[in-house]
Amino acid sequence: MNLPRIGVNLPYLDPYAGPDAVVAVAQATERLGFHAVSASDRLLIPTGPHWNNDAGLPESHAWDSLEMLTWAAAHTRRIRVTTGILNSIFQPPVILARRLATLDRLSGGRLDVGIGQGGGTRLPPFYIPEEFIAAGVPASRRGAGFVEHIAAMRVCWAADPVEFSGEHYRIPLSMVGPKPCAGTIPLFIGAITRHTIERAARIGDGYITTAVDWDDTRVHLRWYRAAGGTGTVVVNVIPARHPLSPSAFTDAVLRELDRAAAVGADEVHIALQLLSSHPEQQIELLEALATELDLPTP
Repeated sequence: MNLPRIGVNLPYLDPYAGPDAVVAVAQATERLGFHAVSASDRLLIPTGPHWNNDAGLPESHAWDSLEMLTWAAAHTRRIRVTTGILNSIFQPPVILARRLATLDRLSGGRLDVGIGQGGGTRLPPFYIPEEFIAAGVPASRRGAGFVEHIAAMRVCWAADPVEFSGEHYRIPLSMVGPKPCAGTIPLFIGAITRHTIERAARIGDGYITTAVDWDDTRVHLRWYRAAGGTGTVVVNVIPARHPLSPSAFTDAVLRELDRAAAVGADEVHIALQLLSSHPEQQIELLEALATELDLPTP
């Protein structure tokens, strides 16, 4: 059984997030032979009386994922940089399209984009209504508005002049740039209901999800493939929610990789920050894993 490619979450959550931490983990990831680094998107953590954090989200600030990935790309040469998952409709399509294309060009075409609509269900952590309020975007923009947003971004990446007219978004006849290195950017769409997963198969370049329950993940990937999805499948994994020794970490990740391979995942991204917050400890875990996997170093 071939194991999936392995990506590593950057330290994007306080208190250890920051420029030095990102560089250290990104360069270690590249040096050790892993495939990619990634950063997730979290606009805010509510503190109001109606907020219920049953999902166990980290109660800390999340740094902006695109800036974190830009900084990582500037200090590496080979590894892919991946968003997982970017809540796209919080930004107008022309603005986000330009930001993504800029990062793609600065990284030499190394960008993959995990993208979502701000939640696949009405339950946290997949859906936090306070984020929509703060972004000034109605939750009703999800669905058809999300599909239209993707179409508008792809128009921005096409040859100039570009123009788009939809129900939710309009781009007057314009020159919009920069353009991505390869003419477009891979969009891996996050979804967890059958309808949205089948939609991801139709309009995305791949599918991205988090393995909260592997039985559910297996079903979701089956729906994606059955709907004609042939793109890259990326699965985010959380080996544990408490500190692990290097040997225990390696054992836990190997089990997750075996499960990911069994369900047909192409790529796995490891959430390190929930295991060990300090970057030096994260690198120690990665070194142990790379030694066990005997990864070819660049």
